[in-house]
Order: sequence, then C-alpha cells, then structure tokens
Amino acid sequence: MDMKSDDTPQDGANQNRRGFLKTGAASLAAGISAGVIASRASGEVMSKENSPAAAKAVQDMMPTRNLGKTGFRVGIFGLGGQGALEKANNESLALPMIQRALELGVNYFDTSAIYGGPDRWSEQYLGKGLKEYRDQVFIATKTKERTRDAALKNLEVSLKLLDTDHIDTWQLHDVGIQEDIDQIFAKGGAIEALVQARDQKTVRHLGVTGRFRPEALIECIRRFPFDTVLMGVNAADKYYYSFEKELLPLAVEKQMGIIGMKVMARGRILSSWTPPPVEEQKHSWEGRGAITTIPGTLTKQETFFYTLSLPISTGIIGCDSVEQVEECVELARSFTPLNQTQMAALEAKVEPVAKQALFFRLMPR
Repeated sequence: MDMKSDDTPQDGANQNRRGFLKTGAASLAAGISAGVIASRASGEVMSKENSPAAAKAVQDMMPTRNLGKTGFRVGIFGLGGQGALEKANNESLALPMIQRALELGVNYFDTSAIYGGPDRWSEQYLGKGLKEYRDQVFIATKTKERTRDAALKNLEVSLKLLDTDHIDTWQLHDVGIQEDIDQIFAKGGAIEALVQARDQKTVRHLGVTGRFRPEALIECIRRFPFDTVLMGVNAADKYYYSFEKELLPLAVEKQMGIIGMKVMARGRILSSWTPPPVEEQKHSWEGRGAITTIPGTLTKQETFFYTLSLPISTGIIGCDSVEQVEECVELARSFTPLNQTQMAALEAKVEPVAKQALFFRLMPR
C-alpha cells in the first residue's frame, strides 16, 4: 500500500471554491454520489450542500482538519500519487481508484513531477480523474528541480498534465541535505520560481517536503514562510532522526499545513507484509535503506491511528487498488485519537523493525 480553463476564474468562482473546500470532504462525496456537481464555468456550488442528506453525509464521512492557515479543510486521509498511480499505462486501474476516492470524500490529492518516470503518469491520471471536480479538490504537486528556470519549466508541464490553471500547493520535493538548501536559496534558485508562480496565481500556496533529515526542513521553514510541510513520519519515528521531536513542534508553532507520509512505510511496518526475496530487495529503492527478512509488527489501524494522533492535517497513502482506497477511508472514518500511553506502546511494539519502518531515512544521499 503504501483542467486547464481558457479563462482565469472570476473572484466569485474562487470564493465559491474556497467556501466549498471549507465545508470539508463530505459535501464533495454527497454531491458526486447524487450527481449534482455544478459546472465550473457557472461558478456554482453543489445544490445539495446544505440539505439534510448532505448533513447526514458529514456524519458518515471521514473527519476533516484545517490545512494550516490556507483556509482549506481536508480529509484526514489523502490519496498519494504513488502506488498504482505511478505505473505506466495503468489508466484502467488508476482512474477507478481516483473516482472511488472522490465518492468516499477524499479531497486532498498528492503527486509529483517525478512520479511515473519521464512520462509523469501520476500527474496524467490525476489530471484526467479530477478534471470534472477541480473546484472541489485540493491538488498538491512537487518539483525536484533546484533552479528557478528548471522549476518553472517543470511547473508548466505539471499544469498541462494536471489539466488545470493552478496548483493548490506547489512544493519543493525531497529537501534533505545542505546542498539542496544552498541551491534552492541561491540567486536563480528554485525559491524564486515558487514566489513568481504564486505572484502569477498559477500556484496558490507554497510547500516543502522531506523524509531524510529534519534539520533540512527546519532550516527551510525558518528561512521562508512556507504554507505547508510534508514529512515522512510513522510510529518508528523516534528511533532515527526524529521529525516528530525536532520538526513537528516548529511547524505547529508556525501554523503550517502539516501532511504526513510514509505512514505505512510501503508496507514494511505492517505485520501483514511479506518481505520480498533478499536479492530482489537489493535492487529496490527501499532496499537502499534497509533489507529485511521479517515482517513488520503493527496493524494498518495501529500505524495509521498513530500518525493521525499527531498534530497533522492529513496523512497521505499511496494505494494499489480500489479496495485499498476503501480500506484507508474506512480507517479514517473510524479514527479515534490515541493517548500518550497508547502511542508509547506502539513505539515500543515497532522498535524491533524500526530500521525497515524508517528505510527512507537510512538511504545514502
């Protein structure tokens, strides 16, 4: 498990969109299920948004949280752009997954310019799957480019593939070492591209992401007022380079939108995971961080509930099937915050497999 408009949206349409997203994910799901999504061109919101049926849907759908100071509310489960969404020529599976996520109230969708190789399949699928519902969802993509010009070219392609005239949050992807920071903030660096794109309104909010070392993200958010931060964090966090201890308090203090990733550690934290053959692992991305012959120790509910019990806005998970999307939504709907004693118990339970659960922090750079 692990729509481009020919016209700039009018102020009224933008206000309707902001108001819609503030109501949370349930209204989206109710509208899609009822077939009452209004057209984007008219700038109308869903006709049943305030109906008794929509009110009932709010109770049935997953909880929502504020995405920092952006003014948006997002479901506590967001669909990651990896898994089935980054596989080539996989539209027959990817599009039904996106549609099902929409039906179930998912309104935060994450992707990147590097997901799906040079063809950027992930952005392609999301562009097709979200086109009809663009005003009802929050799209976050990323650039791994470190210079202004290269990042802007990256953004131009993202806008085309996502079939939209704007990105909700554009993020610097995988900032992990000082060299990244030096390049990003140098004259002609990628931070200039982010500011320019926001000024030109092709991007609404700016973010930074990382999974390697918390110090890198700490320096970034101290040097620039990013709106969001995406960090790799799960129940094994404290055992190697803790983001929860070092980065999370600062992000909360700055009232950022905080997104958690690597929640399931691509399955490696789960007791239900079967390790691939060692030789296969040696040639895998995950194997660069940790090779293991044992399964994880936590259930999906335990690891997801742990991450959602942190002060984050949403947790993103890449899925491989419609059934996995449904399972994640079901977990989000049933979420009950863990207390400190329960969280400590899960930290102790995961300690024997901490390396494989944090493989993404243990890779050479």
